[in-house]
Amino acid sequence: MSLRSLFVDFNSYFASVEQHEVPELRGRPVGVVPVDADTTCLIAASYEAKAFGVGTGTLVRQAKRLCPELVIRLARPERYVAWHNTLIEAIDRAIPIAHVGSIDEMACELVGRQRVREVAESVARQVKAEIAKVAPGNAIRCSIGIAPNAFLAKTASDMRKPDGLTVIEQADLPHILHGLELRDLCGIGPSMEQRLLAHGIATVAELTAAPKHLLRHAWGSIEGERMWGLLRGAWLPLADTSRSSLGHSHVLGPELRHPAGARAVLKKLLVKAAMRLRRFDMLSGALAVRIRYIGHDQRWEGDLNFDPTDDSRELLRMLARMIDCGRVRGQLLPGPVHATPLSVSVTLHRLVERTQSSGSLFAPSGEPRKVDAVVDRINNKFGYNKVYFGSMQTALDHDAAPMRIPFNRIPDSAAENEAPRESDASHDPLWLQSLNRFKALAESTHRRQADPSRATVRSRKADEDAVRSDPFDQSAD
Repeated sequence: MSLRSLFVDFNSYFASVEQHEVPELRGRPVGVVPVDADTTCLIAASYEAKAFGVGTGTLVRQAKRLCPELVIRLARPERYVAWHNTLIEAIDRAIPIAHVGSIDEMACELVGRQRVREVAESVARQVKAEIAKVAPGNAIRCSIGIAPNAFLAKTASDMRKPDGLTVIEQADLPHILHGLELRDLCGIGPSMEQRLLAHGIATVAELTAAPKHLLRHAWGSIEGERMWGLLRGAWLPLADTSRSSLGHSHVLGPELRHPAGARAVLKKLLVKAAMRLRRFDMLSGALAVRIRYIGHDQRWEGDLNFDPTDDSRELLRMLARMIDCGRVRGQLLPGPVHATPLSVSVTLHRLVERTQSSGSLFAPSGEPRKVDAVVDRINNKFGYNKVYFGSMQTALDHDAAPMRIPFNRIPDSAAENEAPRESDASHDPLWLQSLNRFKALAESTHRRQADPSRATVRSRKADEDAVRSDPFDQSAD
């Protein structure tokens, strides 16, 4: 009775919802996009589209060349969130859900006799049956993995798609994993793979054979030892984490890929971060700004240390000073001359609890904090950005940088200062969490388009890694 986790992974979720709600789309290639533009990437593709080589991250214009019959659907977050809630209820009728990893992934814990393989498989079939009851027509399907822990159960769910059911028992380990690539495992992306290669680990077989101390050294932390245990079927609690930084990033839409647009989005991102900082009752003593440009591998980086603060206006002044000091005369942005900005990010570091900071002797009076508190209360009650700084207007005009949630956790929406609005599911944390998965993917795609010589099989694999959710990684953003 080594089985303890059942993992549900919905197949091509956004595209499947579209096919379910529009029966005429069933059996046809479907792609879902966040915005109506040929320059954007697909955020989901149906299995019929995947048969033509179209997948998540494919540029729309390229997807249309690969599959002329492709039907492009504009994302409808309110429907994906509604179906998520419906499917959660359906699964819960078969087995309680222990952890929601994302809008299309859930982990359940097996207890008692459910840990017997035959019973666990029966529960999995019941899950599929309950889903079929609420979504008849076989458009919305899921793959289920069953294993000794959630990490292995998720891995199992990826082994057979669509509509699969895979069981990994303790006796199957580790050889059942040996056919996978390193980056098929959650927690191993491009950077981690390079670190493993540097430690002489190039295959999953070598990974499972590596001693615990070597993995700790490769990961540079206790997480290496956790991986060693998870690969062997150990049931480990989620690691406790502490918040060390807080920030936001955004891939600019075509209409904002100019210096003024980039600056407006940077300001909006910083104000959001400051609001969250105050929500957590913390102060920040450092600001990091990053700007990527189309066709340039090297990003512009700006870093600034200062006395701990949470004052939005003071942070905006420091942001402006940082950008102005880094740019050359005649340019609004630092970085390559006449380059087109692709993405921007701001991160607040050196976080400290307010009660643990004595403050600065040269800090202004408490008036700025009172103003921030009033603005926060208004926005919390009536909706984010009901009161905002005028320099953010360009970003607001194009609905840029909505409140997005790191894809490695599902936070309390109140803590993110943007509770879902009844009439606007586009601000639901689950939907925003899913969109955030595609940030790195979109950056990679646009950079490869600017330099086609870099478009390799490995870069496509990196794209797939960029959208793989790891519901067991709860590191602080």
